[in-house]
Order: sequence, then C-alpha cells, then structure tokens
Amino acid sequence: MAQSQSTLRTLVALLTVAAAVVPAHARAQATLGSPTAVFPEDFGAIQTVRELPDGRVLVADPLSNALFAVDMDAGTRTVIGREGEGPEEYMQPDAVWALPGGATLLVDLGNGRLTTLNADLDFVDTRPIASGDPRPGGDAPLLIAIPAAVDAAGNIYTRAVGMGMRGAIPDSAGVLRLSQQGVDTVAMVKRQETTRSESGGANDRSVSISSIPLSPEDSWGVAADGSVVLVRSLDYHVDWVGTDGRMVRGAPQPLDLVEIGTPEKEEFLAAQGRSGGDLGISVSISNGEMQMGFERGAGGREIDQYEWPDRKPPIYGGRVVVDPLSRAWVQRHVDAGDPSTYDVFDRTGSLVRTITLDHGKRVVGFGGDSVYVVAYDEFDLNYLERYALPS
Repeated sequence: MAQSQSTLRTLVALLTVAAAVVPAHARAQATLGSPTAVFPEDFGAIQTVRELPDGRVLVADPLSNALFAVDMDAGTRTVIGREGEGPEEYMQPDAVWALPGGATLLVDLGNGRLTTLNADLDFVDTRPIASGDPRPGGDAPLLIAIPAAVDAAGNIYTRAVGMGMRGAIPDSAGVLRLSQQGVDTVAMVKRQETTRSESGGANDRSVSISSIPLSPEDSWGVAADGSVVLVRSLDYHVDWVGTDGRMVRGAPQPLDLVEIGTPEKEEFLAAQGRSGGDLGISVSISNGEMQMGFERGAGGREIDQYEWPDRKPPIYGGRVVVDPLSRAWVQRHVDAGDPSTYDVFDRTGSLVRTITLDHGKRVVGFGGDSVYVVAYDEFDLNYLERYALPS
C-alpha cells in the first residue's frame, strides 16, 4: 500500500511538472466559428473599423484613398467625402475611431490632420496631427497624435515619438493621453530596436529611423473607461493600469519562441504588405523651414536589406485591440504558416481563452456584440468579415 501511494505521488508530481512546461501552442484553443457576414468587395488595406449605431461600419482605406460606410448585411458600401485638401476632403484616410455623441475621428495622413465627423457623417472640424519642433532648441517637443486608441470620453492615446534631429533613440517610450486638460504620460513601454541614418547639413538635413523587424516590442491598448493594458514582450505578461493609476499585474505566460528563418522573414514582409505597409513619418528641414509628411505604404525592402534577430518575441508589438467586455486580444507569434493566434486576457491579467483564426487573418476591431476580422485573397486584397463576440 505504501509503495502504491508513493508511486501515485510520483506520478502526480511528474504530471504537474509536465503541465508547467507545456508549450504555448499546445494550450486549449477555440475558434470564432462561422462568420455572421462577409463583405463581398475588397479593400486595399484596413487598420481599424468603427461600427455605427445603425449597424453600418466605417472603413478608412488608405490605399484606395476612400472612406467607406459599409453595410455588411446588404453587401453594399458608400463613399463618404472625397479626395482633396478641402474641408470635406482627405488625401489618405488611414483609420477611424469612435468619439462621444456618435461622432467619428478620421486620421487623414495625406493632409497631416485629424478630422471630426458628426453623427450624420458631416465633416465638422480638423486639427494637425503633428505639433512641436524636433530641432535642438525647439519651442516644444515633437508630438505626433496618430491614435492607437480612443476611449469613451474621446481622449486620444498615442505613443511618444522619442525622435529628434540629434541624439540616441531611447529604448522605451511613453504612452500619452491627449485630453482637453493637456497631455500626460500614463505608462511606459519598450520600443523596438531601431536603426538611424542622417544626411545633409545644418540647413538641409534629413533623418531616417527604421525599426528592426521582429525585435521585441511591448504592445498596448485602451479600454473604453480609459484603463490601459500593457503587454510585456520579454517575459510575456499583462499589466493593467486603471484610471486611478493603480497597476494590476498578471502572471507570466509560457514562452514558445520561434526561430527566425527564411519562411518567417517572408511571412513578415508579406503581412506588412497586406496591412498596407509601414507608417512612414518624414521630417525634413530646408532653409530653416521644417516639413513633416505621413504616408501608409512605406518600406518594401528586400529580406537582406533588414537586420533580423535570431528568434521572434512572444507577441506582436504595437496596438492591442480591447473588446466591449474590457478583454485584451493579444496576437501571439507562431511558426510560419500556423493559424493566427490571439490570447484573450481579462482585467486581472489572467488568460481566459486562446482563439485561432485561419492563417494570416487579423482582428481589427469590435462592435457591440461583434468581432471584425480582415482576411486576404491570393492577391493580398483585404476582405472584411464579421463574427459573433464570444461571451
């Protein structure tokens, strides 16, 4: 009997150790099931969606240079506004965000401005994306207000640029909240590693800063109430910063780092192209005049023109999408060709489920009870799908 109990204790111990080292990809996974709607026409690129109260969806397509109001159920879409530089026009509409009172914030890269549309989709206000001066001795630090999130109160959240005309590039950056009261830093996140080059002289200088692809970078997002989720890329855990500034730290997740070979590099570059390419920000000074430009579709270099790390980090850097139930959907890096994988975390930083999508698909936003996903065809054109939001 004693020997039997000893054997049982040994078996339990072995099973416990085995459970602790189960690879991340072996965890229980679920899918979203079948889509509730698939829009039949393609888009050039989709960064975000904004579901309207009547069920239509606003989509800004920077490659097609159009802002669409999309009826997913009817399979129809209408162009809102037109191309140009006037008050009801845009040059490269890149993203849309919900504002209070049924209004919408449109990111217009080509004109370098943020445009507000009212609930009737009329263009009512614009303001510059960028302010400040990156030059030594400038009156104010450079602020580029391209939103990564907007909360229910209409506050904009963006990451500090950390870019100047001189000096080293910092390895971390602040998450900034832009409100009517001003600008404040709500958290700090790790930046991707970068390369920097300069050309020209004092009165004709150009600075180019490029990220090293697949180097570790914290990702982050914002819930409707203004709480900020931070996903740490080195040990893969989730921090939530509440509106009172208090932080809740989740437990580290199992790491399953993928070695980077040619398939991983090719897949990364293909994904960049499908999503519209990098966001390019240019700063140039000629004869004392500073000019800034913004463009979706930057990049496009060949594999051997990049620096690459040896392994992928556990997570994708950049923006985390947060659903109406305040759950953070974190996209995890997987082997080339594997299904797209999202870990879903609650407000305690605990992993509540893992959801897989067909290879290459990505989550771009939520409605009241819906998940919006972008799929691709063999020509890398974007197609919008809608699924039921898991409870």
